[in-house]
Amino acid sequence: MKRFIVTVLLLITLFVFQGTVFASLNFANTSPNLLIILIVSLSLMRGEKTGVILGFFAGILMDVFMGTTIGLYALIFMYLGYANGSFHRVFFPEDIKLPMIMIVVSDIFYGFLVYILLFLLRGRTDFSFYFSNVILPEAIYTIVITILLYPLILWINKLLTQDEQRKAKKFVS
Repeated sequence: MKRFIVTVLLLITLFVFQGTVFASLNFANTSPNLLIILIVSLSLMRGEKTGVILGFFAGILMDVFMGTTIGLYALIFMYLGYANGSFHRVFFPEDIKLPMIMIVVSDIFYGFLVYILLFLLRGRTDFSFYFSNVILPEAIYTIVITILLYPLILWINKLLTQDEQRKAKKFVS
């Protein structure tokens, strides 16, 4: 229950920060995608199920407050959560290389899907402009913020895991 509450608070906090603080601190007219950082980090730490559930609710938040179609971002984030959760078995918490690579790949994939679904289908075919002015700066900004945010998410996950293990030992004893 504690993990659920902390995860919901993290999701809401990062969503608010993404839409307010980081929207005003934009770099090259983009802001970092904090929700991708959270989804990828927690799905790597906890697995596919956590990734899908967290991706769905993060996507619903994006759809309701920032999207034009309900379910588009939820579907994209669910796929990202599932795909990154499948790397749970090869994840080592001390090694930051895998989360950094997966966050960059996920952010670029997210930007590519958004381009296809929201721009290309409407006849806007200048992908090179969109890639160089939106996708790439957002991925760079997101990875810089990841360096600061990932250790915090990892620390919170370790505390919650230790608390769950302590309670499990107490229950068994």
